[in-house]
Amino acid sequence: MSRFTRASVVATSSVAALTLAACSSSGGKETDEGGGGSGGGAGTPDMTVSFITHAAPGDTFWDQVREGAEDAAKKDNIKLEYTADPEGSQQANLVQQAVDKKVDGIAVTLAKPSAMKGNVEKAVGADIPVVALNGGMGDWKEMGVSAFFGQDEEIAGEAAGERLTEEKAGKTLCVIHEQGNVGLEARCKGAAKTFDKTEKLYVKGTDTANVQSTITAKLQEDDSITHVMTLGAPFALTGLKSVDEAGSDAKVVTFDLNDDALQKIKDGEILWAVDQQPYVQGYEAVDALWLQVNQGASIGGGEPVLTGPAFVDDKNVDILLEK
Repeated sequence: MSRFTRASVVATSSVAALTLAACSSSGGKETDEGGGGSGGGAGTPDMTVSFITHAAPGDTFWDQVREGAEDAAKKDNIKLEYTADPEGSQQANLVQQAVDKKVDGIAVTLAKPSAMKGNVEKAVGADIPVVALNGGMGDWKEMGVSAFFGQDEEIAGEAAGERLTEEKAGKTLCVIHEQGNVGLEARCKGAAKTFDKTEKLYVKGTDTANVQSTITAKLQEDDSITHVMTLGAPFALTGLKSVDEAGSDAKVVTFDLNDDALQKIKDGEILWAVDQQPYVQGYEAVDALWLQVNQGASIGGGEPVLTGPAFVDDKNVDILLEK
């Protein structure tokens, strides 16, 4: 069994277990920016968890992460305080605010670890349990963080590169929508390891018009491009518009999913996606904090808990659409 297949099996098993756990919770969600679910399902004292991500406004990937976190919070009797900022310095400030409030736990993404390191270490030094998710697989341990939930982005990139090789793809754009994000850089680096016809293209992910015009211009400039590989579902949808606008025959593949991207895979417009299961990341991060505070338990044994990579294509997309 290859390491990519093995990761997919582990991730799928996690989903099955967590789906059962999530279905056992009940009650409505609070969706205000600073709020969170607290359903009292665990029968333990209330605790407050700050959930801090680098999500950009409108990026629907993070809706799935947050949904998982809120479902775990409802089950575990946790008041979840969700905040986000794509700028590393501002996200670090959110961590400091959580420390000042003396919350019971912090779940944080570490996409820009150099900006986050100081304040994350302050949280750990203040005896606040901290877990990481999604970004920062190479950096969480040295900050004193107790667990990490996500995928090895370089290995995920290698898996994508292997698939491009198997499909005899030609020149492929690896579209990076956030400069300085170590996880996105690792995806492109991994893809280049196993598929040597990749070229990085930087776009401004918070500006959809910029994303579309930049990809369109590159496709018009270079008709040898056969694939556009985006690193987030919203950018895959924009990439489809760029392909059409440029009059290109390039195929679109992507990392990560949302409902629209799933439908585009079903319709054959997006060939496949590399899924890191964001719901699982959010759920496990919050649940791990509850276990640590209430049971003195830890998850992962000092190693990252992998939630991917897993491929979604026309052969298995119907299962996810049904969900």
